[in-house]
Amino acid sequence: MSVFLILQYRWTAVRAEDDLDIDGAVDEDLGKSRDASRTDDEVVHREEEAIQLDGLNAAQIKEIREKSEKHAFQAEVNRMMKLIINSLYKNKEIFLRELISNASDALDKIRLMSLTDDAALGDMEELTVKIKADKANNLLHITDTGVGMTKEDLVRNLGTIAKSGTSEFLTQMTESQGEDQSSSELIGQFGVGFYSAFLVADKVIVTSKSNNGTQHIWESDSNEFSIVEDPRGNTLGRGTTITLVMKEEASDFLELETIKNLVRKYSQFINFPIYVWSSKTETIEEPIDEEAEAEKTKEGDVEEDEVDVEEEEEDKDKPKTKKVEKTVWDWELMNDIKPIWQRQAKEVEEDEYKAFYKTFSREPLGYIHFTAEGEVTFKSILFVPATAPRGLFDEYGTKKNDFIKLFVRRVFITDDFHDMMPKYLNFVRGVVDSDDLPLNVSRETLQQHKLLKVIRKKLVRKTLDMIKKIAEEHYNEKFWKEFGTNIKLGVIEDHSNRTRLAKLLRFQSSHSEGLTSLEQYVERMKEKQDKIYFMSGTSKKEAEASPFVERLLKKGYEVVYLTEPVDEYCVQALPEFDGKRFQNVAKEGVKFDESEKAKETRETLEKEYEPLTTWMKEKALKDMIEKAVLSQRLTRSPCALVASQYGWSGNMERIMKSQAYQTGKDISTNLNYFFIYDPDDQTSSDLAVVLFETATLRSGFQLADTKAYGDRIERMLRLSMNVDVDEKVEEEVEEEPEEEQAEEEEGAEKDVEEIKDEEEEVDQVFIFQHGQTVHCYICTTFTSGVTVSFGVYVKTLSVCFCSQSTKIEL
Repeated sequence: MSVFLILQYRWTAVRAEDDLDIDGAVDEDLGKSRDASRTDDEVVHREEEAIQLDGLNAAQIKEIREKSEKHAFQAEVNRMMKLIINSLYKNKEIFLRELISNASDALDKIRLMSLTDDAALGDMEELTVKIKADKANNLLHITDTGVGMTKEDLVRNLGTIAKSGTSEFLTQMTESQGEDQSSSELIGQFGVGFYSAFLVADKVIVTSKSNNGTQHIWESDSNEFSIVEDPRGNTLGRGTTITLVMKEEASDFLELETIKNLVRKYSQFINFPIYVWSSKTETIEEPIDEEAEAEKTKEGDVEEDEVDVEEEEEDKDKPKTKKVEKTVWDWELMNDIKPIWQRQAKEVEEDEYKAFYKTFSREPLGYIHFTAEGEVTFKSILFVPATAPRGLFDEYGTKKNDFIKLFVRRVFITDDFHDMMPKYLNFVRGVVDSDDLPLNVSRETLQQHKLLKVIRKKLVRKTLDMIKKIAEEHYNEKFWKEFGTNIKLGVIEDHSNRTRLAKLLRFQSSHSEGLTSLEQYVERMKEKQDKIYFMSGTSKKEAEASPFVERLLKKGYEVVYLTEPVDEYCVQALPEFDGKRFQNVAKEGVKFDESEKAKETRETLEKEYEPLTTWMKEKALKDMIEKAVLSQRLTRSPCALVASQYGWSGNMERIMKSQAYQTGKDISTNLNYFFIYDPDDQTSSDLAVVLFETATLRSGFQLADTKAYGDRIERMLRLSMNVDVDEKVEEEVEEEPEEEQAEEEEGAEKDVEEIKDEEEEVDQVFIFQHGQTVHCYICTTFTSGVTVSFGVYVKTLSVCFCSQSTKIEL
């Protein structure tokens, strides 16, 4: 049920002889002084100056006071007025939007009337809104050449809360002409926008002239209002001027740049031209006063240079001028950009779209222009920027999207949204303009969220259509580079559009160096392949080197590489694509087609290696793995760590960085590698643990204790070199005197040269050095008493015990 609050007032015609307290009323209403020490005369003089600037002199002020009809709001209505002024609007700056919207309505009314009445416009055919700030007198004027208001209109429209003259006018036009309301351009619906003026003004003066009446002045301080016939007569011709006596704290709204910015922000696309009285500095040529210049020259005793006689004669004919800078005042047009979304898409040229987008940013990568009809009707243009905005993922999900501008009949309402677009499309820019979108009376919050959801649904579908139409070469090189992560987040978050978003995904793969879509992958799948194989890692290089892809690549299967942290989440949220399920090759479940013979061979080997796998699970790697199995997926690596079907892969575990929630792993061993173990030997157990930890790293997981892994590797190296695991490293020997050291190095170099001359060149092997004894890398045994310095190549005179080399290298 709609409820309208009607301002109740007392109607009393007041004349000077009947009002015993008229002087006090003037002082109280018009001359409130901010300085208690000022005299009454000073107060009156100040008010005279202010109103004279609005075209009234002192005599006219007195006449207004004598003849005006005063109307006082009842107490409860007065409280309601304060509620509207102080609580209805969230910020003060929207007062200018509301007053311009009212002016636009007045202009559109007279335009509609002129369609049926040729005399409606009269001599004032120009339909404009003009704004002028008077900082000296703390006044702001908004003037339109619209339909104007009669005395009755002023009482009815400005004296009643929620009484909209626009709504009533639409009703009358519809009844009399049968015109559809949607064809008009009227904005106002609720009749409270005018009162937003009191957010910034102590007093509001409305001067209005209608074709159907004389010019009247309406004046109010929000407590009461008065109406009087303008003693100046018809100064407007037709239209309305609203004069705001600004509050002290609202003086910023008298600054030219502030006014211009507010007009551009809220009313840039109003159909009628909006002008602001502005100043600019121009450089002009001014004639020079020759007498003054000559006098100045004499006083300065300036020496004259010799000049050519002919040139002097020419100069006499030319007037002497100088360049000076002057401040020029004129009306500046604020809304020269037209709302191209109001036109049919086929009527708009591509250059016009690009020019329009440049009011928001630089060149767009793509755009779409459409009209949506149904439960709610709106027009929209959406753009995809060529580059991602800065801080695109800062405060993701909590930061409001301010790239979609909501207009109602070309009046900007808000860009402060949580719900207009899903957060993964927070890079899309554009405008939405509706003629019938229901708003609350402040126009700052949508009244029915149900309709907002309808708009959101259509915007998302159109946005995805727009992205899909971006050319392939631009899509991969530009769009995916900038916004690929957004699409992946959309797959995770937007269940209803998941299938559409999946077609926009791009990944690296083993097929080529470039990006590939899932559609292209499915087209290239091998016969009888029923899954999309993928491997995750920090880079393509790491994923390619994983032991899990060895057998797949050898058999010619294509593998998708997931190299971004969000990729694995994205694939997990996507159950299937085109009927093909996804298979993480780092998890169990990878199966290959095998013949009966191959199956029998595998089962035989599993039985043969059962003691080894049981020992690993129950003893050597107890509490580290779920089970040990023989692998079908390895070709070069000795073993790999396989996650369970519902566990985390190594990449996911790195992302989560939570050891507390790790799930059990299976170790998968390669049949082609030798495994020699002794169930009772601690060294065998240590080797198994080292094998497990190495497989952990190769499989993309992180080690829980890297120090223990390093200690085990060092212990293995000591054993391989026949060095006691408990032997301490010898302390560093102090350096010998420089002279002795130089002699020894010179002698060693000569010995090395002699050895090189005696022996033929043979293969090199790396060696380790322990103390002053050289060990062979291959057999770890001692060589024939050779002692050398690091970095010197030496040929031994005797062959190493392993008979593999006669040359060693430090």
